[in-house]
Amino acid sequence: MARGPRDLIPRRLTTAGLARAATLTLVHPARDPRPDRRPPVEPPPLVEPVETTPTPPATTASSLGPDWTVGDDGLRHRRAARVVVLDDAGRVLVVRGHDADQPERSWWFTLGGGIDPGESEVEAALRELREEAGIALTPADLVGPVMTRAGYFHFFAETCRQDEVFFLARVPEGVEPDDAGWTDVEREVLDQMAWLSPIELREQPLEVFPTALPDVVERLGAGWDGVVLHLGEEHDD
Repeated sequence: MARGPRDLIPRRLTTAGLARAATLTLVHPARDPRPDRRPPVEPPPLVEPVETTPTPPATTASSLGPDWTVGDDGLRHRRAARVVVLDDAGRVLVVRGHDADQPERSWWFTLGGGIDPGESEVEAALRELREEAGIALTPADLVGPVMTRAGYFHFFAETCRQDEVFFLARVPEGVEPDDAGWTDVEREVLDQMAWLSPIELREQPLEVFPTALPDVVERLGAGWDGVVLHLGEEHDD
């Protein structure tokens, strides 16, 4: 028997079912709430990366000067050359200074300062002696180094480390030091220069650095024996 259009309808649909099926509304795919039927979401447009210049690490300004650099231990550090200047009377030329952040504290110390780039220890010692005391000597006038020290001290609100070599120099009695070469910064923290004997160094009330200086002056007064005295680390604060 020939099959008509009605035969294409599933057998389980009744006349009532057909009526309900005829009333179904087709759902547009774009409005279909089922996730698997939603249209694909367009990805955001690509943004070209913008090249930036890296920000250099921050540095802390210091009043100590450019020759002080931060070492591996985090402390500002420099190398220095110093001079134990003795006169014919056995006295040593020392400088009295104070900390700008601790003006009530002052101490005596030897002449000398930092070694500039490309400068030898001898050249630095002679330059510092000339600038700080107005005493002009030649390399032949220096003996040593006679002593070394690693000084740790607190200055300008910073803890610093200075690796020092000391030379010996002798001048006639009566040589007067001249502070005309002091810089503005030095004039803020340096107070005076004086010739003091080992006994005077021990009896006066202020600190002395190196602390062994009175003994060193007595030892060098008779001449250097060729043995370098290594004071090791000394904490001045």
